[in-house]
Amino acid sequence: MDLPKNHFKAALKDGRRQIGLWCSFPDSGAVEMLAACGYDWLLLDTEHAAMGPVDTMPLMQAAAPYDVTTIVRPGWNNPVEIKKLLDCGAQSLLIPYVQNAEEARDAVAAVRYPPAGIRGVAGMTRGSRYGAIKDYAKIAHEEICLLVQVETTEALSNIEEIAAVDGVDGLFIGPADLAASMGHPGEPSHPEVKAAVIDAVRRIGKAGMPAGILTLDQSFLREAAEAGALFIAVDTDAGLLRRNALARREEWQD
Repeated sequence: MDLPKNHFKAALKDGRRQIGLWCSFPDSGAVEMLAACGYDWLLLDTEHAAMGPVDTMPLMQAAAPYDVTTIVRPGWNNPVEIKKLLDCGAQSLLIPYVQNAEEARDAVAAVRYPPAGIRGVAGMTRGSRYGAIKDYAKIAHEEICLLVQVETTEALSNIEEIAAVDGVDGLFIGPADLAASMGHPGEPSHPEVKAAVIDAVRRIGKAGMPAGILTLDQSFLREAAEAGALFIAVDTDAGLLRRNALARREEWQD
């Protein structure tokens, strides 16, 4: 069996915009439904959702028949969590709270087998298709897409150094955490935050890396896209459900 191709990683290399959706519900039926909606990628979130690394495996299996990439976010830049996600079959990861080049190198090491990294070796996992992929340990890194989050003022100052780390495939800006770091908690669309994000997107592009972003502010997303953001999360499952539930109730309000 051949190593599955990572179409999301290839698209970023080719400079093709990828539109995604954030998923926080650990429900395979919900993920399967969303996988058929035409998005390029779905983010399975274990950082701020009620799911852990093992819970993502049935979600990835639910999305597998569809033309969509699943990206998984661990709770932290933790090699144990990352190892578990890779063994469960993740090929694309979004690592939160990467502050500098050293932490980016730690993330790279976590997704690569020795001697290039520290990923633990196991033969019978979903990642290797239970041993069916020939030479998996030697070639797995070729199709792993490693994205790192820039979400503090410290990380902003280190964008160029982070982007220069071999093995990093993209930098993602998190406006919510960045807003808190800038002294505007709960205001991800604050003018100062928006200006910092747009500047960061441009700097990431100049450094030769694809930039990503998530915000529910659609005009902000348009600005980021115009600045060069390449992988864009345009909404969340919880946000879509709540807004539409409220809107439908409003239609029938006495």
